[in-house]
Amino acid sequence: MVAADHTLSRTVTIVNALGLHARSAAKIAQLAQQAQSNVWIKVADEAADASSIIDILTFACEKGSQITVAVDDPGDRPVLERIVKLVENGFGE
Repeated sequence: MVAADHTLSRTVTIVNALGLHARSAAKIAQLAQQAQSNVWIKVADEAADASSIIDILTFACEKGSQITVAVDDPGDRPVLERIVKLVENGFGE
């Protein structure tokens, strides 16, 4: 994980009962891998590569946790929005 600042980002709250676990992290990573640039999950001042399930899981986010999803390239806004929607919908669980 690294500290990072990104210009295009959205903050979202984890709403599903199980929090951010392996299956939900895999769904985020799958979407992040579709981006042309880097996609990040940020908690506080730390950022993790959103295309890496292991990196995402290091945050151990429970229900109610806030995460920020960020992209390096504004052209990846659609990927950002799909990840935000996925989180807002409780990862379909």
